[in-house]
Amino acid sequence: MRSHTLHSALRAFTEEAGGLLAGETARGAEIPFELVEEGGRARTPLYCYRPLTGEFVRGHASALEGLPSHPAAVRALSEHADRLPRYLSALGERPAGGTTAAMNAFLAAVYAEQTDFALEGARFDRAYAQLEDALFAGRTDATVVVPVLGLDIASEEVVLGEGLTLRRTEALPGAPADAGEQSDVVAVFRAVVEDRAPDPFAQAGRRFRRLLTALRLYDDGAIALGPVAWTRVDGGPWRTGLLGTGAGASAYEGLILLEADEEDELRAFCSLIGRRLPRAGELAWALGRYEMACERAAASEALTDVLLGLRALLEPEGPQSGQLPARLAALCATPAEHAALAARAAHAISLERAIVAGTAPRSEQVDALIDELGGHLRALLRDVLCGHLDSDLRSVADRLITEGAPA
Repeated sequence: MRSHTLHSALRAFTEEAGGLLAGETARGAEIPFELVEEGGRARTPLYCYRPLTGEFVRGHASALEGLPSHPAAVRALSEHADRLPRYLSALGERPAGGTTAAMNAFLAAVYAEQTDFALEGARFDRAYAQLEDALFAGRTDATVVVPVLGLDIASEEVVLGEGLTLRRTEALPGAPADAGEQSDVVAVFRAVVEDRAPDPFAQAGRRFRRLLTALRLYDDGAIALGPVAWTRVDGGPWRTGLLGTGAGASAYEGLILLEADEEDELRAFCSLIGRRLPRAGELAWALGRYEMACERAAASEALTDVLLGLRALLEPEGPQSGQLPARLAALCATPAEHAALAARAAHAISLERAIVAGTAPRSEQVDALIDELGGHLRALLRDVLCGHLDSDLRSVADRLITEGAPA
């Protein structure tokens, strides 16, 4: 088996589809037949009726699309969209049908010449082997696994698309022996590359970095990736390597639980952030400072990163202007709370020099203040990247201040 994700998704869909189609026949739906001539003795032809399972499947395509397992199967199969015409041609189907046609053709192959739609393991295995032969011939299946710290998922697997998934470690077949010691959840990147193509593991590092950024912006928990990744080619042995993303000590302080009904939202959010990540400019620089703050071992060490990120977004005139507290309050607090947030921001600014000098008090209140400012930076970055706020935050804040000023 070259792809456990594809195998599991199609197996679940095939089982549900069999139940639906069997229910249709029980309610009176008829499977069309064709009369087939077979050779007989003494030149006397013999005839038999062969059920046209594929035609019956295509006739119920709309109902099949409503099955709970259908979206996951479509996502898994669409990862190999460029090879689906090859698979359809191998089955004698029109090669231009796309994912839907491939799904219907696969079901027809599994239940070929059956009328009861009872799923037999041997039939499924043969049909799946034919599918993998078409999708993976001349290709290498590369897998990279890295622990995700600070995150738990309710489902065994969350498919994020483009070869990237989140999986519970115990649900990952053949998982590296040491992966579960760091976290219950791992990020898995799988790339199917043509023979003699460039090494896919550099691509995995970029995808994991974008995933980490999206997860940190999605929720206010401290999420990090483990420093060690495991790589494997096809079914070979796992090999370890340094991922280079850094895991701050703060990653172990809390745990975010992703419920099953939140998976679509996370999937859409990761896709949006991946498309809109800035490459340069103030927003990119502020995002980089926020990521540095997330990896600091203590809140006091993150304060300068947070303030630099906020200044890049809200105080281009420089800290001597003293505009940051009021602009932050205008964007991140209700009118009744403007003065209080501005005062807390000013206090945090005054703490920075004391922290550098080593004279700042160490207390839960100071850590909470720094965490609060980090949360505001995260919220501003998220809202700009999602399109909820204009990227010129300084102008937005100044307009709000002017509109709220007494006449």
